[in-house]
Amino acid sequence: MKKMIGTGWYVLFILPLLFIFTTVVIIPFFIGIGYSFFSWDGLPLNPKVFVGFDNFKNLILDKRFFNTALNTTIFTLLSVIAINVIGLIFALVVTTKLKVRNIARTMLFMPYLIGGLILGYIWKFILGDAFAKIGEILPNSIFFNWLLNPRFALISLVVVATWQMAGYIMIIYITGIQSIPDDVIEAAKVDGAGFFSTLFRIKFPLIMPSFTVCLFFSLSNCFKIFDVNFSLTRGGPSNATEMFAMNIYNEIFSLNHYGYGQAKAIIFLIIVAIITLLQVFITKRREVQM
Repeated sequence: MKKMIGTGWYVLFILPLLFIFTTVVIIPFFIGIGYSFFSWDGLPLNPKVFVGFDNFKNLILDKRFFNTALNTTIFTLLSVIAINVIGLIFALVVTTKLKVRNIARTMLFMPYLIGGLILGYIWKFILGDAFAKIGEILPNSIFFNWLLNPRFALISLVVVATWQMAGYIMIIYITGIQSIPDDVIEAAKVDGAGFFSTLFRIKFPLIMPSFTVCLFFSLSNCFKIFDVNFSLTRGGPSNATEMFAMNIYNEIFSLNHYGYGQAKAIIFLIIVAIITLLQVFITKRREVQM
């Protein structure tokens, strides 16, 4: 009887979440798959023309889409490396006997709490207007409007994404570091292991589950980035910073190619799923059981 009551409460609490997930994610997902086989401008009164796989075939000749894929790949590689390296360094620093470690954790985590759109507009002022004013005072320096330079605009996105996500990644690494038994570290010190030997031979293998989670989170989020891309550069200059999500958004809402945009979204989903699942498979195999 008690088991049935417990199951009833479980179902009662899970049903609202399941209903929201189904109506917001599952149903629109399958509707989007259906739209990808039509040529439609998104207006309800205008007819939908069935084109089969033509939308997917057109992607092969879409140079802008492949340029977007290159931009996204470069941005993701740079961002994932920077986010995880800096997040791990932060975690190693705040898990020492530093007196202000709790304050440091809070301050480093705070950027993640700022919304992506607001964050983009803040950094747009810093990297655009502020850097331009400083550049007038200090000519021939790195201070100029980064957002007007294709190469530096992409670096700007990497900087902002790293600044936003490194603190969150730090929390996951902290959890992994603190889960390492103290006697293992003490035994390594007794055996004469130095800082770097302990770090690379003891800590890193034991926090591999944290690496798996952090790489998955940062990889998937960097591939799907939209809010910072929209508010910071809007894909400019000359589409040099247009990412996958931004390209799909422009295709649907700016060019009114609803069906073609949905086809891009399906391909984008498949690419992200394959890459992230492959990453999880590789890193899972390197995990060490404690």
